[in-house]
Amino acid sequence: MALVAGAALILGGGVAASAAAAPVEGTMAAVSSPDTAVADSPSSASIRPSRLDGFDPQTLIDDALFYDGAAMTAAQIQTFLDQRIGQCTNGQCINVLSAGISSRGSIVSARTGNLVCSPFEGGTMRVSEIIYRLQVACGISARVILVTLEKEQSLVSSRAPSDRNLRFAMGANCPDTAPCDPAYAGIGPQIVAGTTQLKTYRAGAFSRQPGVHFIGYHPNAACGGTNLQITNYATAALYNYTPYQPNAAALRAGYGMGDGCSSYGNRNFYNFYTDWFGAATNRNPNGPIGNVESVQAAPGVFRITGWVLDPDTSASIDVHVYVNGVGRAFTANLDRPDVAAAYPGFGSRHGFSVTVPAGSAGVNSLCVYGINVGLGGNSQIGCQTKLAMSGSPVGVLEAAVPVAGGVSVGGWALDPDTSAPIDVHIYVGAAGVALTADLARTDIATAYPGYGSSHGFSRLIQAPAGRQTVCAYGINVAVGVNVELGCVTVDVPAPSDRGLAPIGVLESLTVRDTTVSVIGWAIDPDTAWPIQIRVEGAGRSGLFTADHVRADVGSAYPQYGANHGFSAQLTLPVGTADVCVYAVNTGTGGDTNLGCRSVVAALPDLGRAPIGVIDSIDVRGATATISGWALDLDNVDPVPVHIYVGASGTAHVANRARPDLAAAFPLQGADHGFTEALSLPPGSSSVCVYAINLGRGGNSLLGCQTVTAVDNTRPPIGNFEQAVGVAGGVAVGGWAFDPDSRDPIPVHIYVDGVGAAISADVARPDVAAAYGRTNPLSGFAATIAALPGVHRVCAYAINDGPGVNTLLGCRDVTVP
Repeated sequence: MALVAGAALILGGGVAASAAAAPVEGTMAAVSSPDTAVADSPSSASIRPSRLDGFDPQTLIDDALFYDGAAMTAAQIQTFLDQRIGQCTNGQCINVLSAGISSRGSIVSARTGNLVCSPFEGGTMRVSEIIYRLQVACGISARVILVTLEKEQSLVSSRAPSDRNLRFAMGANCPDTAPCDPAYAGIGPQIVAGTTQLKTYRAGAFSRQPGVHFIGYHPNAACGGTNLQITNYATAALYNYTPYQPNAAALRAGYGMGDGCSSYGNRNFYNFYTDWFGAATNRNPNGPIGNVESVQAAPGVFRITGWVLDPDTSASIDVHVYVNGVGRAFTANLDRPDVAAAYPGFGSRHGFSVTVPAGSAGVNSLCVYGINVGLGGNSQIGCQTKLAMSGSPVGVLEAAVPVAGGVSVGGWALDPDTSAPIDVHIYVGAAGVALTADLARTDIATAYPGYGSSHGFSRLIQAPAGRQTVCAYGINVAVGVNVELGCVTVDVPAPSDRGLAPIGVLESLTVRDTTVSVIGWAIDPDTAWPIQIRVEGAGRSGLFTADHVRADVGSAYPQYGANHGFSAQLTLPVGTADVCVYAVNTGTGGDTNLGCRSVVAALPDLGRAPIGVIDSIDVRGATATISGWALDLDNVDPVPVHIYVGASGTAHVANRARPDLAAAFPLQGADHGFTEALSLPPGSSSVCVYAINLGRGGNSLLGCQTVTAVDNTRPPIGNFEQAVGVAGGVAVGGWAFDPDSRDPIPVHIYVDGVGAAISADVARPDVAAAYGRTNPLSGFAATIAALPGVHRVCAYAINDGPGVNTLLGCRDVTVP
C-alpha cells in the first residue's frame, strides 16, 4: 500500500482495514490472493518461528540496495520468477504473463524539480522486462519491486493469481477511503505507478523524510507506536508506502499472525527481502552512505549525480566511479542543503556531479563507491547499466563527381562519442586528403538528436586524369574504429591551361582597428578549382583560398561551380597603408589585381584604463627618484605620468626605452618607461604616481608610497683623544661619526697643514652605547709620518653630505 502525494492512505491489495483486529496492510490475509493461504506460499519454508534476526525498524533497508538501478538484469528477473513460481496453473502467473505499458518521458517533481524517473519505452512485453525497465528508469531496485509485489498480492509466489491480484499488484492508487483508481489497474500500470511512487517519496521530498517520526503499530491509534529515528531515504519511503511498524507480537510471529494491534507490511518486506536476497542493511555500518540520483548518457560520456558522506567526518570525501571496471576519482564537495538537513552536523558539501567517458559501445556497467574515512570500509553507493552514446563513426559518402583535374566529393559523418565535427579522410587512388565534416546539415541534426548539425562535408580534390577509386573514411574519436563511409569509381578528365588571367571582384575592403577585411570572388577560367587570393599592405602579405560557397557566382558561371568566394583578414601595423587584393593564377597568364584601397589602421579605443608599475622609489637625502612604466593598451603613443609629492604634482611623459615592454606589448613598443627625480620636503611624504589616459576609460593610480627625506645638514661629532709623538711620526686616535648616516665617515689629520685621510671604522662599542647607534664602527687610530721636532696636529670629521666638516681639535706634538 502506498501513501501518495495529495491522496489518502492506500492499503495493500486495496482491502481496507475496517476493525481494530483486522489484519493491516501487508498481512498474509490482506495481501495474498483470496485463494492462496499462508501455508501455501513458497516463502513459508523460510518462516522464522520466534523473531526476525537483525530487524531494525529505524533502518529497514539501505539506500544503496533500495535505489540500485542495476540490481538485476531482465534475464535474472525472469529466472528468479521462474524459480519462485514454478509451474503456473492458470496462465496468469507473472513469470509467464505479458502486459502492456505506455511509453513515458522524464518525470520531474513539481515540488523540488528533481528527476523522479527517466524516459522509458512502452509496448507489450513480459512482466520481467517491465520490472527491468522501471528499475533502470526510476532507480528502484528490481528486488524491491519483486518484494513489494509479493507482500502486496503474493504475485512472486502464486501459481494461480486472480484477476484482482493482478489489477492491484502493488497496491498503487488504492486509498483507504475510496475504491482503487481504475486508471492504474493491471500488472503493467501497477508496476509503473508503484515504482514511480517509491521514487517520488524521495525525489519529491514527500511526507516522511529521514529524521525522527512517530510510527504507529496499527491504524487504531489506541494500539500506540514509538518515535523512530528514520536513518535513510529508503526506510522513509517504506513508511510512506506502508505507514506502520510491526509490534512485538508481529515480530515474534515471524511470517505468522500477531495480535489485534499487529501490522505486517514492513515486517514482511524485510522477511522476503532478506530470505530472497540476503542482508537488507549495511554490513559496513561505519562506511560511507549516499545515493546515485541520476545517470545520463551524452555523446561519449555519462553524467552521474548524487551525494555521499562518511559518518566519521563532516568533510567532503572522495567518490570513485567505475565504468566497465575502469575507475576515476572525484571529490563529493558540491553544496547539497537537502543532505545537510537530512544529516544534521555533517554540513552540506557532499554532492557530486561528474562526467566520465563511456567504456564501450552498447550497454555499460557503472558503479559508484564512497571512499571510507576512519572506521569501516569503502561502500558501493549504487550501480546501473546504461546504453552509451558511443561507438564507431557513422556517415555516408553521398557524392563523388569528376571534374577537370579532380573529384568533387560530399556527404556527412559523425562520431557517437562527440557532438563536435570529426575528421574525414578522402582517398583518390592512393592519395589522401584530410578534411573536417563541419558543414551544416539540419537533416542530420534531426536524425541524431543531441549531436547538432555541423557534420556535413564537401570538397574539390585534385586527382590525375583517368579512372580513379574514391573512398571516404570517418575518423574515430574515443571508443570504436575508423569506418569506411563509401567507395566509388569515377573517370577524371584532364585539366587544360589556356593561359587566361583570373577574373573576379573585390566587393568590400574595410578596416577596423588594425584588421583589414576583404570580401569578393575570384575564378581562374582555366580551372574549376578554387584559386588563391593574395592580400598585401604595409609590407605584410597573406594568401587565402577563394573556396567559399557563392551561389550567385555558381549561377553566373555554372561551368566553374559555386566554391569561389573569399572573405579574408590581414592585420596591419598602426598607420596609413595601401592594401591590394590579387587573384593568383594557377598556371600561365599572370595574377589579376582585383583592387587597391588606402586605409588607416589604429588600435581600438576600448575605453581601457592605462596600466603600469612603479618599479622603485629611491630616496637619497631630500631627493626621491621614481622609476617605472606606464602605457595605454588603446594607443601606441607614450602616456603622461603625473607624480604627486603630498599635494604637489608634476607632469612627466613615460617615453624612455624599455625593451622588456616591447617584448611583452609588441603593439605598443618599447618607449613607455619613466625615471624622474623630485625634491622632498623634510619629514615624511606620500608619493603617488598616476598614468593619464590618452582616450576613454579614465586615469590609473599606479601606486602610492610613504617616504622620508633624510636631513643631511647636521655636522659630524667626535673626539680627538690622542696625539703622541713616536719614532717617525705622530700616533693619533679618537672617534667620529655623522648623525645623518650609519656608515663610517672619513677623518682628515693635518700635520703642520699637510693632510692625510683615514677612516673612522674601528669598533667603539662605548660610543655606540652612549649615542644609541646600531653601528659600532666610529673609532679611528693611525700613525702619521713626521720628522723629529715639534709639530701642530689637527683632526677633522668629514661630513657625508652637504653640511660642514667638524674640527675635532689640534695638538702640539714633539716627535723624537
